[in-house]
Amino acid sequence: MPFTLCTWNINSVRLRETLVSRLLQEEGPDVLCLQECKSPVEKIPLEAFRALGYDHMIARGQKGYNGVAILSRLPIEEVCAHDHANLGHARHIAGRLENGVTIHNFYVPAGGDEPDREKNEKFGQKLDYLTHMRDDFHANRPERAILVGDLNIAPREDDVWSHKQLVKVVSHTPVEVEHLVQVQDSGDWVDVTRQDIPEGPLYSWWSYRAKDWEAADRGRRLDHVWATSDIATAAHGSRVLKAARGWEKPSDHAPVFASFDL
Repeated sequence: MPFTLCTWNINSVRLRETLVSRLLQEEGPDVLCLQECKSPVEKIPLEAFRALGYDHMIARGQKGYNGVAILSRLPIEEVCAHDHANLGHARHIAGRLENGVTIHNFYVPAGGDEPDREKNEKFGQKLDYLTHMRDDFHANRPERAILVGDLNIAPREDDVWSHKQLVKVVSHTPVEVEHLVQVQDSGDWVDVTRQDIPEGPLYSWWSYRAKDWEAADRGRRLDHVWATSDIATAAHGSRVLKAARGWEKPSDHAPVFASFDL
């Protein structure tokens, strides 16, 4: 069964309902995974998305913060929703398609501004969250699974606009990258985006602080699509829809796509 999946940190699904609808109309992914929905589940504008053919949704919501949702044209049933590191945050939802593929949608904590858990509680929470992810995948080895989301880490040197200038900045520090690699190894995950686009700078996030974000192009690849090794070879067609970062009142993240033939 061929299908296309998209992941997007939408930075408020209600504020940017028209952008989600535009993406669904123009790009038509079979599955759309959203992060930072900033909405209780019952207030997500599902009827607008159903009108476009997305009849299925599983989600975890939180008023004003966090929140994850999976919209799908394909039937999907909820599998689990973890509260890693016991933060009480809506940061994970997982569902299973009829072909047996499980989709995990994550919103990893950003980690604050100071990359030191002794000085910055949020950075410690981020590392703890990643450690819990690692331990869970060790204990429950995933098969026929896809992991997507805003993981808030740009692991490779060409995943940021300047490795030298950002190596001590939260999202690109060695300790964060090490934790992310451990998560990847624990589930035998393959970075599908970099499997399809192995070389060169690649970003999915550009700061709101940059007045001319496109010309400056000081981006980071914080949004990821992974697949377990048993299905990773079925993935293709990865791309970042950079144009969406320039839509009216945009999210600071761009949607990331991948297709699968399973």
